[in-house]
Amino acid sequence: MNSLIAHLPAALLVIFRVSGLMIFAPVFGSNVVPLRVRILLAFVIGVAIYPLLHGVGVVSTEGLRLDLYALAPLVALEVLVGLVIGLVASLPLIAMQMGGLLMGQQMGLGFATLYNPAIGEDADVLGQLLFFLALVGFLVVSGHEAIVTAVMNSFGHVPLGGFVIDASLVTFLTGMLLAAFEVAIRVAAPVLAIIFLQSLAMGFVSRTVPQLNILSLGFPLRILVGILVLIAGLAVIEEVGMEAIDDTLGAIMNWVQPK
Repeated sequence: MNSLIAHLPAALLVIFRVSGLMIFAPVFGSNVVPLRVRILLAFVIGVAIYPLLHGVGVVSTEGLRLDLYALAPLVALEVLVGLVIGLVASLPLIAMQMGGLLMGQQMGLGFATLYNPAIGEDADVLGQLLFFLALVGFLVVSGHEAIVTAVMNSFGHVPLGGFVIDASLVTFLTGMLLAAFEVAIRVAAPVLAIIFLQSLAMGFVSRTVPQLNILSLGFPLRILVGILVLIAGLAVIEEVGMEAIDDTLGAIMNWVQPK
């Protein structure tokens, strides 16, 4: 009994690090999953991986103060590690949604918003479509397993209570945010370019044929042209999204397990 109690502090810290995934990580952090289920899932995963981590000697509470006042900062640091991994893993999905939002705004679909239960916010039709396409791709490449593996590997690089917010972390997060913004622009660029050319063409038509009602013709034509370009570029969008997901998962692995 005493031996089991001796493992309790380290096991709880492992569970709290896993619980950080349940805040922002794709699938795990979705609002569709009830909070009780997410808490139970974090507990089950933490209990399952603790014997493996203890067996290889990467989790230890030696040198750590485990009194009541020191325990709260330790828990916060462990949750923050899982939160960073989950947040970075969700960036490609958010980037795809942002690309769809940009396209929808330019096509005139900005008023057609729907509630996206996966992130708990409103999203337009195209943004939600691309988000769920990216989510399917994330599951296809076993991204949910990859982020759990990343949390396991993080104990070798970031021991219990050893997480530090330094310049390397800020650089890592900044780089991933810039990469996500680039993905959003790459996804939306074809539709934005065609809509721009269509707007120029309609401007010339309005000058040459003033009798033509540009408002009644321009909006349906803009939506039609945008949808056609989107359908034609779905293969490219899928390639960009999958590449972003692979690069993001690789960057997470390099961060938690540097060479």
